[in-house]
Amino acid sequence: MEGLTVRAVEAGARLELDNRTGRTLEVLGYDGEPYLEVRPDGVYENTRSPATYLNETLAGDAEPPPTADPTQPPEWRRASDEPVARWHDHRTHWMSAEPPPAVRADPRQEQRVRDWVVPLRDGVSTMEVRGTLDWVPPPSPGVWWAFVIIVGAAVAALGLWSRALPVLAGLAVALGPLAIGYAVAREVDAGTTGVGRVLVGLLVGQVWPVATALAVIAAGVYAFRRRPAADFALAMAGTCVAVFAGAANAAVFARGVVPVPWSPGLARLVILAVIAVGGGMAVAAALRMREAARAAAPEPEQEEPATS
Repeated sequence: MEGLTVRAVEAGARLELDNRTGRTLEVLGYDGEPYLEVRPDGVYENTRSPATYLNETLAGDAEPPPTADPTQPPEWRRASDEPVARWHDHRTHWMSAEPPPAVRADPRQEQRVRDWVVPLRDGVSTMEVRGTLDWVPPPSPGVWWAFVIIVGAAVAALGLWSRALPVLAGLAVALGPLAIGYAVAREVDAGTTGVGRVLVGLLVGQVWPVATALAVIAAGVYAFRRRPAADFALAMAGTCVAVFAGAANAAVFARGVVPVPWSPGLARLVILAVIAVGGGMAVAAALRMREAARAAAPEPEQEEPATS
């Protein structure tokens, strides 16, 4: 249908239905009852539908109130001012804590778990959103962490080189956009569209990764200008970006599906670089500060030999 798009967002955790048809479309709940109405003026949810409450969490563990009766006429309440609905639809998920039997038998093999269907209604006619639930084997996190250590140690070794400051500054300036790019990718994968909304999403949901990424860029520019305490600025900014923009997203090393709209391998490489370069830069700057402190320390005075 022209003007209607449905896609998976948040690494598959939600479905997003964008209705630009000018018509009212219904998403049906688990008992075939009206669950959502996506109208031209916004999204409305049926407070009589158990799906309204079950879909509040990914686990579906919310308890619907006694008034939630799918056999009763719907009662609508407004949930959004835009004709875009995003919800956890448990027909698209594997709801058991245990993996499917076929996955348990061969967890290293990518495989189809099942096909799924979400019914929609347009007036008196119905249609279906169809998709698949697939098992994507996770990578070996130990391999990725080993590369983090190797790259981090290589960057840290720059602290033993007396002329490393411009190199460390360049790494800092390059690292910031990587961290910001990953934060933007997470917002896009969550269904955020438009520059303004992405910026708002960054300020609300990604404030620490973005703040530390900007700080590491500023520290790099500061170090390029060879200002006093440049090494201290690099050490602090490198530590913060490695923790808040890198380690906070380190789950990508152990997940088959990651919350970005591009290749999972590329996402892992970005997080590897943020952790390794940020942490290594902090160690390198600390080594330089230690060497500078040693060089500035006064030499102990030699005692003159006693004369008889």
